[in-house]
Amino acid sequence: MSSDRRSVDELTTLDQWLDEEGTNQEVTFRAIKRVIALQLDMEMRMKRLTKTELARRMNTSRSQVERVLDPERDVGLDTLSRAARVMGRTLRLELA
Repeated sequence: MSSDRRSVDELTTLDQWLDEEGTNQEVTFRAIKRVIALQLDMEMRMKRLTKTELARRMNTSRSQVERVLDPERDVGLDTLSRAARVMGRTLRLELA
């Protein structure tokens, strides 16, 4: 084990480790985006909405809907909010 690595006994929480690595904010953002994309996909399935129909209701392109549903792609909060609203849901954010 290299001297710059902490031992397993020294590790306390994942958040602390991510903070030390400087990646906590990025990991948190990706996790949130993944959850939102999954929730939107599940809502689409329950409502039997196609990506094309969702795009029409959002007044956007199908490729934009693909970006919304792809957890690896960045999209604006306004787009996520519009997708949620079209499906009768609300996008809720808060500062912690």
